[in-house]
Amino acid sequence: MKKVITAILALALAVSFGGCSGKEKNYVIGICQQMQHDALDSATEGFKAALTEEFGDKVTFDYQNASGDSTNCSTIINSFVSKNVDLIMANATSAVQAAAAGTISIPILGTSVTNYGTALEIKDFTGTVGGNISGTSDLAPLDQQAQMIVDILPNAKTVGLLYCSSESNSLYQVEIVKQELEAKGITCNTYAFSDSNDLAAICSKACADCDAIYIPTDNTAANSTGVIDSVCRPAGVPIIAGEEGICKGCGVATLSISYYDLGYQTGKMAVKVLKGEANISEMPIEFTSKFTKKYNAAICEELNINIPDDYIAIES
Repeated sequence: MKKVITAILALALAVSFGGCSGKEKNYVIGICQQMQHDALDSATEGFKAALTEEFGDKVTFDYQNASGDSTNCSTIINSFVSKNVDLIMANATSAVQAAAAGTISIPILGTSVTNYGTALEIKDFTGTVGGNISGTSDLAPLDQQAQMIVDILPNAKTVGLLYCSSESNSLYQVEIVKQELEAKGITCNTYAFSDSNDLAAICSKACADCDAIYIPTDNTAANSTGVIDSVCRPAGVPIIAGEEGICKGCGVATLSISYYDLGYQTGKMAVKVLKGEANISEMPIEFTSKFTKKYNAAICEELNINIPDDYIAIES
């Protein structure tokens, strides 16, 4: 009888401790988004969807928008560190840079970042950041984007490359596209604007000098497509864009990714980190494998530009 009672007590203790160890953890995720525009908004939405799908109401998000100010990014990250959040999602280059400077212990996953080596000034970057940082890249095939200019705008002899001077990854893309176009015999001029205040003047200069304009996945440009369109469309200068949001606002065509899917992919990485299924220091930067040719039907019609049949019209 004594043995039976002992066995019952042992079983009860096992159940009790098993229940405690099996208790689901509640996670708090800090999201620092560099600014608001369609691409970054979609990435954040996809990220949250992946985590909510896995953890349900056991995950909460502290979402903060830096409004395009790198100082705001640093302030937001510092607040996350003070709150000791479980993980930081840094959406776009300035957010990742601030997060990297703000903590070496809290896991950081970036997204909507073209090249992490450029963003974090890592020499001879091989694809894995290491430490407490990993994430996803929004890099689309730049050689194919350059070829789009040749295919869609065969009469363009001079192309302006428009980007924000404070965005290192925009310059990275511009330099590669410039090399690709010059190899095809096309003259390239670069036009760097400092912020939205001088953008209209820089666009006017580019339109006066060039037959077409290329804009990379530049966050400031994405947030200012109305300004760009108000100058370039009346001038009759077509724009090839690095992503769908910019193309929707002011471009004629793009080879783009789904930022929602990219954010969702980042969320899946976060699940692995939080569940202890992966060591973030060993996680290489992930890329999307799906790229879609899209065009802006309204602007193409207005500028009388013919688009190949394998392009999909952007939904208005």
